Amino acid sequence: MPTAASSTEPRPGPRPARPRHGPGRGRRLGDRLGDRLGDRLGDRLDRLPGGRHVVDLGHLLRLRGGATSGRGRRLLPVLLLGTLAVAVAPALAGQLGGRDDQRALEVLVVLPTAHAAFLALALVSAVASGGGRELLPREAATPYPVSTTTDHLGALVMAPLNIAWILQAWLLLGATAYAVGPEYLVAAQAVVVAWLLSATALAQVAAWLLEALRRRRHGVWAVRGLLGAACAVLGGLHLAGRLTDVLDRLPTDQLVLAGVGGEAGFSWRWAATLAVLVALGVGSVVAGAGAAALAARRAPREEAEAETGRRAVRRDPRTDLGALLRVDRASVWRAVPMRRGLAVLAVVPGLVAVLGAMPWSSAVILPGLVASGGALLFGVNAWCLDGRGALWRESLPVAPGWVFGARATVLAEALLAASGVTLLLATLRAGVPTAAEAAAVGSAWVVVVAQAVTASMTWSARAPYAVDLRSARATPAPPPVMVVYSAKLALTTTLTGVLFAALTQVPDWRLPLLLAAPFVLWSAVRLGRARDAWCDPHRRARVVTTVAA
Repeated sequence: MPTAASSTEPRPGPRPARPRHGPGRGRRLGDRLGDRLGDRLGDRLDRLPGGRHVVDLGHLLRLRGGATSGRGRRLLPVLLLGTLAVAVAPALAGQLGGRDDQRALEVLVVLPTAHAAFLALALVSAVASGGGRELLPREAATPYPVSTTTDHLGALVMAPLNIAWILQAWLLLGATAYAVGPEYLVAAQAVVVAWLLSATALAQVAAWLLEALRRRRHGVWAVRGLLGAACAVLGGLHLAGRLTDVLDRLPTDQLVLAGVGGEAGFSWRWAATLAVLVALGVGSVVAGAGAAALAARRAPREEAEAETGRRAVRRDPRTDLGALLRVDRASVWRAVPMRRGLAVLAVVPGLVAVLGAMPWSSAVILPGLVASGGALLFGVNAWCLDGRGALWRESLPVAPGWVFGARATVLAEALLAASGVTLLLATLRAGVPTAAEAAAVGSAWVVVVAQAVTASMTWSARAPYAVDLRSARATPAPPPVMVVYSAKLALTTTLTGVLFAALTQVPDWRLPLLLAAPFVLWSAVRLGRARDAWCDPHRRARVVTTVAA
């Protein structure tokens, strides 16, 4: 409600005079000019078809930006500068340092497969998160008339704020720059950028349609059947030895040919390809709005069953820790986003290991990727699982150290289970490991899980956020903050995996175990500090009041 003074309210005192000069005057003038320009732009957008949704999107972005810390707001310029450097530096470095033409040709050959892999990654990410990421949480959007089109546009804007999307896009831009060189750089990168945007929009359409199918009766099993059939087809092609032939015949080779044809890459094929990609992107945005409306008209069955389902009464646990563990496990495994996300994280890297016939020297990296991804589902803001129940949990006659231990234990169990399934799938092609390989894989598995749990519990107490994780599209922290968290976790776990991958070639199996000991001890020390921070009543009160808001 408005809080400005009305004409009938007395003035508390004389109004201070505005300075004619100085920084305050300039800021107020700049604010007024910005408001006027924003109002005029908003009025013009309102007159265009669909312009109202774009204006609403701007309001929601400013609303979400106000809840983001300064570090998160400074992330966007860093990402833009990093993207520009990745898109240009490989071409210039190859020219200055003497580019290997044979290596550039090899990179050029695999670029069509890389384009298709980006589309598959965008599709899996969108499907796993139920169509995208929520620009506004479900409960917060209840009193506001946020349309499904605005929600769809917000999902498109939030999709690139994902470390997997960013790394894949950087890999595609950097490989293209190295392969084509400075002569065809502008034309080729224009096609790549258009493909990144159109593929993201196309993946959102497919994700919304699958979400609409999932919300029908028996829709969950129908979607699982489709995913199982897709995995069976890929497995059949791989066993028949025809997967490489299928990848070579993908239409994405036209994207590469369009960027290197003609003088400096600019040709009629380049213009036609760019026009097709722009039309595909715009059409996907429009179609995605309709698919989002179709999904919104149907109730989310999985979320409703999780909240209204009947549970059998079990015996009371014998200890307080057992009761805490039971509540925490139920809050994780009954939540739709956690259950769906952990399943995707466990199966997809394992299938990649099977199709790629990864040896154990390469499969050592997989537990770190799965552990870092699983921690991003809820671990980086672990106390938000309680929600309003955090006030009730805090009133229980239980020592805060036991509460911390139960939450850390459940997080470790989830990460160990997901990465364990990945390693189990990797054994189908990697075979029985040697003693050195088994010791390196096991050590890396324990170390990366300990690192992910320690970092997650530390961040959870340091920077809590109020998030409703009942929605399948919810994230435990604002998207810019999630990018920072995912980058730190991915860097730490990947470097650890590379270190233990080198130890698979060492004949002495005891060396990986000796190297893992200091990592585990340091994680235990950091976890103890995080426990002490949680046991501090002032910090714990701040966390509880934040997540229960």
